[in-house]
Amino acid sequence: MIDQGIRTHTCGELRASHTGQTVGLSGWVASHRDMGALLFLDLRDRYGITQVSFDETVSEALRTAARALKPESVVHVVGTVRPRPDGQVNAERATGEVEVLATELRVLGPARTPPFEIGAENVSDELRLRFRYLDLRRPRPQAALALRHKLLLALRNALDARGFLEIETPVLTKATPEGARDYLVPSRVHPGKFFALPQSPQIFKQILMVAGMDKYFQIVKCFRDEDLRADRQPEFTQLDMEMSFVGEEQVQETISEVVAAAVGGVRGETPPLPFPRITWTEAMRRYGSDKPDTRFGVELADVTDLVRSCGFAVFGDCAKSGGRVRMLAAPVSRGQIKRLEKLAKDHRAKGLAWAKVSVGPDGRGSLSDGIAKFLEADLGAQLVAATGASDGDVLLAVADTFKISAAALGAVRLEIGRTLGLVDSQRLDFLWVVDFPMFERDESTGALSPAHHPFCSPLEETPGQLERDPENTLARSYDLVLNGSELGSGSVRIHDSATQRRVFQAIGLPEDEIDARFGFVIDAFTYGAPPHAGFAVGLDRLVMILAGEDSIREVIAFPKTAQAACLMTGAPTTIPAPQLAEAGVAVLPARAPQGGASQGAPAEEAAS
Repeated sequence: MIDQGIRTHTCGELRASHTGQTVGLSGWVASHRDMGALLFLDLRDRYGITQVSFDETVSEALRTAARALKPESVVHVVGTVRPRPDGQVNAERATGEVEVLATELRVLGPARTPPFEIGAENVSDELRLRFRYLDLRRPRPQAALALRHKLLLALRNALDARGFLEIETPVLTKATPEGARDYLVPSRVHPGKFFALPQSPQIFKQILMVAGMDKYFQIVKCFRDEDLRADRQPEFTQLDMEMSFVGEEQVQETISEVVAAAVGGVRGETPPLPFPRITWTEAMRRYGSDKPDTRFGVELADVTDLVRSCGFAVFGDCAKSGGRVRMLAAPVSRGQIKRLEKLAKDHRAKGLAWAKVSVGPDGRGSLSDGIAKFLEADLGAQLVAATGASDGDVLLAVADTFKISAAALGAVRLEIGRTLGLVDSQRLDFLWVVDFPMFERDESTGALSPAHHPFCSPLEETPGQLERDPENTLARSYDLVLNGSELGSGSVRIHDSATQRRVFQAIGLPEDEIDARFGFVIDAFTYGAPPHAGFAVGLDRLVMILAGEDSIREVIAFPKTAQAACLMTGAPTTIPAPQLAEAGVAVLPARAPQGGASQGAPAEEAAS
């Protein structure tokens, strides 16, 4: 006799070798097939599905109880394992050779009729998130969470083998400028004062280096109050790490080895090392993006100098005013050109110029249609050569500022790769992008802000460049890119108080604010701070790519919506007035939203 409710095997475990054994299974009723004298149940848990049968040899009471079961009820079944009859083997299931002839049945958890069928595909995201505990019963999210577990375990093991210590840092901390709005937590003990949830452990990891920890890592939750998208959540998980007495190459080598080992552990195939490395300038020139997808070609060409004196005013005027004219070549149709033009305009370009390419027997190129009538024949041949166009291709061009021309044509390139089927979805292309600009200028205010964060060490070609020419100062920073997604970034840190003050001054922070917000960091640097550098990997995004998903929501157990809400719990909610008063908080009337937080700089480094 097997105790009711105690399973002897999982629903994915039974094989032909178990034939004749009496077993106890517990799980959810996945399906129910009533054939009169014969009744079948598919019993499911996270390990698989086993078919349970009730034939004429069992009691009518047992069959009646089985017929009454509703989908998703939790039951315990005792029975005997037997081979399936000839012709009824299910080769698609690991348990498909056998079934369990039931002798006992007990309902452990009755279920109401679910709001959707667990295996259905045409279910809205809102309904899935509202009933996330039902959605998570599907094999797909369960496989993603299992992959996530294996990846995190492999990362921990790889870092431990390299001498890293896992050290936790505070969740309740001080607000610091790191690229996005902070989530704030009021302090009851200190009325009118607030903690901030960390956008990253950036300051603490640097202080751990000052404290002599040498090699630190942490798999940590981070928080950013910003506009959301498919690969962004208000709370996200990153692998955070820091090392003393190293430069950028040692960090990149370590991260490459750790990520490759972890990916190999979950995929069975380790990515080849070393990962390729290109500069930020080269990435923008060739791909129009600082996170290029290198799984296909179709690279951009900067033809600004070629068209500077051409008769086409759109190109010539842009080049003479300091803008950039960029082109690419691809075999697209007229209908595709219209859709690509809309995409370019969505990225703020004024338009998408085009011309059809012909290449003669002598290898000389020429242009027709589109803007060809505005371009001299010799120039057309030069543009064909500069873009590497083939006969039948179409030249696509954007003339605008450096930033807009790159972003718009870079987006066009990605869409071409997708629509023409140029991207191998099974391929993993890792890439290091290095030598980022230290700062970027806000288009509306003109103010400088850190391209990554204000703790990156500047790469000054000459002393004083930070003050004389901040926009052309590079940072000792680096990003790891995978298949066109930024996995994370890092930098060699500032470890002396004088340089740290200079960077804060470059972004316009007054001395009193520097001391008030960062005095404890600058003070720590005066007590013997070692040279150090670090990195952070966005784990949600890495799991998303490895799982073949399009959204990080699919690899997070309980994600938020695009409005940063949890439909299952109803969070965020209003707080009762007495509780607000106790925390010293008053709620103001709602006002119109002011737009999203800065999208330019990662909070620390990880892609959230």
